[in-house]
Amino acid sequence: MNFYEILVFVYVIVALMLIGFVLIQQGKGADMGASFGSGGSNTVFGSTGSGNFLTRTTAILATLFFVISLILGGQTADKEKGLNDWQNIEVPIIEEGVDSDVPATQPATKAAVESDAPASVEPKEGDTPN
Repeated sequence: MNFYEILVFVYVIVALMLIGFVLIQQGKGADMGASFGSGGSNTVFGSTGSGNFLTRTTAILATLFFVISLILGGQTADKEKGLNDWQNIEVPIIEEGVDSDVPATQPATKAAVESDAPASVEPKEGDTPN
């Protein structure tokens, strides 16, 4: 594994942890006892309660998420752009050869095409002009 792949792996782990910590947190109006049961929730994370722990952890994970995003963006921008699938397709070149069994024809000139066209085309009954 190279540095880029390890960074992508860490990026996914940080993103999942950030999602989890954001979902665990309660809003400002919610009572702290609502998330952990009765009033004994303050003893789990110390005297300040779980709010401070979750807030700090979320802030650290968010900072890591954005820093890793910038690093991955820089790594991706430095990579040489590869050819896409359509540019890799080889198109056979058809060479126009002279077949002795088929008579050669002259390309039509503009004067010859104009002389074959009818001089005027009259509209039929019921046709509407555009």
